Amino acid sequence: MVQPPSSHFLRTLSDPDHFTLTLELVPGRSGRGGGHGRALEVARRAVADGRLTAVSITENAGGQVALSPEVLGVEIRKLGLDVIVHLSCKDKNRNQIESQLFAWDRLGISDLLVITGDYPKPGYRGLAKPVFDLDSVQALDLISGLNRGAGPGGGAEGGEALSSGRPGHATSFVKGVALSPFKHSEAELVMQYVKLRRKLAAGADFVITQIGYDARKFHEVLLYLQRQNLGQVPVLGNVFIPNLRVAELMYRGEIPGCVITEELYAAIRREARAPDKGKKARLLRAAALLAVLKGLGYAGAHIGGPGLSYDDIGLVLDRAEELAPDWQALLPELSFWPEDSCHLFRRDPQTGLNLAEEAPLTAPPREKLAYSLAQLAHDAGFVPGGLLYRPLKGLCLAWDDTSLGWTLVHIEHLLKFLTFGCQNCGDCTLAELAYICPQTACAKYILNGPCGGSRDGWCEVYPGRRRCLYVRTYHRLKGAGSQDEPGQGLVPPRDWSLNNTSSWVNYFRGLDHQGRQKPAGE
Repeated sequence: MVQPPSSHFLRTLSDPDHFTLTLELVPGRSGRGGGHGRALEVARRAVADGRLTAVSITENAGGQVALSPEVLGVEIRKLGLDVIVHLSCKDKNRNQIESQLFAWDRLGISDLLVITGDYPKPGYRGLAKPVFDLDSVQALDLISGLNRGAGPGGGAEGGEALSSGRPGHATSFVKGVALSPFKHSEAELVMQYVKLRRKLAAGADFVITQIGYDARKFHEVLLYLQRQNLGQVPVLGNVFIPNLRVAELMYRGEIPGCVITEELYAAIRREARAPDKGKKARLLRAAALLAVLKGLGYAGAHIGGPGLSYDDIGLVLDRAEELAPDWQALLPELSFWPEDSCHLFRRDPQTGLNLAEEAPLTAPPREKLAYSLAQLAHDAGFVPGGLLYRPLKGLCLAWDDTSLGWTLVHIEHLLKFLTFGCQNCGDCTLAELAYICPQTACAKYILNGPCGGSRDGWCEVYPGRRRCLYVRTYHRLKGAGSQDEPGQGLVPPRDWSLNNTSSWVNYFRGLDHQGRQKPAGE
């Protein structure tokens, strides 16, 4: 039996009588910049203050190159403060991620925030190649396997034991994940929660929300988890304190996944006319949100923002303690999300929060014909017992055993390229994603649910030009009346040994992830 991870941070977070506070630090683009000294000074003062449990350290936040987070992490741990290191999948393949995890385990870094990551920004001589070999759900599955002592090929399917499987060689990582509840459309919002369920099933231990200043949306998160019988999962609410410049970038959609609404942006601009450029007003708003999160029943709060000194943080914490006894009176001040956006629960007219009644979901049907035709063809040819299953299997395997095998590869690729934009990966996931190819339709090739970067249904990387893959899959499935969700269960990462081979042959031979799941003898 796998023992739960041993972590002071997780024990504190799981204590119902303790409101856990963490602070986000963002390393700079150097190894010796003055910003690192300021971060260490904040950590020293946090240790002396005693109210913060941990700091989290970002990894190449916003896609920008920065100091690797474990460097500051080791220094801050020596000061006596817990450290949560961000693990991003954007720059590393699965082998490098595993190697990095071994290094962090040896350094004693065990608390992680596992994210897919933002799309890279330009670096040395141009734009770096985006990797995204794993998404956050697959990375969680990998880490859960390491915690069980599984080695290469680990995760849910097992694999070699680490160091011959001797006790004590398994890792003990604590795995946090992000959730973006601040989404306007039904498709985006529902799919964020679908992905959260997959993250929890893959072993996530706690959740940190994306930024927002709306009490009802924060309440929605807790209600949803309770409705899914996941109310025991600790959740940290994000209390981000933007300056005017960052607020403007978020308002314009230039920071992926972070939304400042029209109303909030107008308030911040008004406040910026004050002699302190609105700083105190922003700190007091953060204190009010901190008090509300505690009142709602959050396990804690995650504080962040550009240029914060520890005096700023101390002011927020002090004021939040004063406001906490009367937190419900603060709710009208924290209502910065459009009412016409999608909400999962009906509004409580008395409090402005949510009733425990689900709101109707009304996304319009789209792409019904394309999905239905593709589903019909798939069921006939690739589901055991389908009308064409045995003839197609016999033809593909017989053809593949001849010198014309490569001709089959090219015929399949041409047909699927014309209909789905196929990239000839050889490990097809079309049937799991409403017959939309993620290798073509998603800039991050994500297989287990959307990233947090989409905005108003548009892809983070191609806003206004490409719809988010998971918005399209949601609309296809709902438009066809399907009760399925895109990629139910864990969709494993792409097997690159199958690249540029026939996915039909791989499926029938049991070589791809779908073929391995077929009943024996099919």
